[in-house]
Amino acid sequence: MHRIAVVDDEKNIRAMVRVALEREGYAVDEYANGADAWLAFEAALPSLAILDVMMPRMDGLELCRRLRGLSLSLPLIFLSSRDEEIDRVLGLESGGDDYVCKPFGMRELIARIHAALRRSSAGTEPQADAFKLSSGSLELDDERYLARVDGRQLPLTVTEFRILRSLAAAPGAVKTREQLMLAAFPEDAYPNDRAADSHIKRIRAKLGDGGKPFERIEAVYGLGYRLRSGQ
Repeated sequence: MHRIAVVDDEKNIRAMVRVALEREGYAVDEYANGADAWLAFEAALPSLAILDVMMPRMDGLELCRRLRGLSLSLPLIFLSSRDEEIDRVLGLESGGDDYVCKPFGMRELIARIHAALRRSSAGTEPQADAFKLSSGSLELDDERYLARVDGRQLPLTVTEFRILRSLAAAPGAVKTREQLMLAAFPEDAYPNDRAADSHIKRIRAKLGDGGKPFERIEAVYGLGYRLRSGQ
């Protein structure tokens, strides 16, 4: 059974989400602040965590960054009343996989949880049609969701791997932000293409050497991104 952690300082939000998730067959743990959640997560990680952004003692962004230090594959969904684009970007840059704004529809949240758990399972379970894709010194292993460059393994999340794979499948070809987000979230009919920039930024940083990016991923103004041929 999947165990989901709900970290939010609003008791009514936690209770509402708990009831909905338990109806779906999930086990649920509640935490009223990031500090208490972190103590529990150091001992055992949940299958997925839902994080509020603004919380006492430790906010959701800091908790997210700490969790990414423990696991790259743990699905993390932000649940926040802050709906500005910069807030979404900060959430994704800190390591979040998705961002849902309050007030929200419970069906939407459940759908996003289902999708996140499927992506997480896909990143750990071998696929029957897996194959290796190479582009220059970059190698991608679809079976294990691993990426290497110059023999060095990259610490990519499942979402980041899917975006990089989409670019590597057609070196030199421009992929729009929408195309990249559809590759990352194939089950989402309406992906947030603005989030692509945040994911690309994180991928570039992980491709970097000595703090300097290889610039393998090139931004094409007004269009999107492409992987330089032969990189």
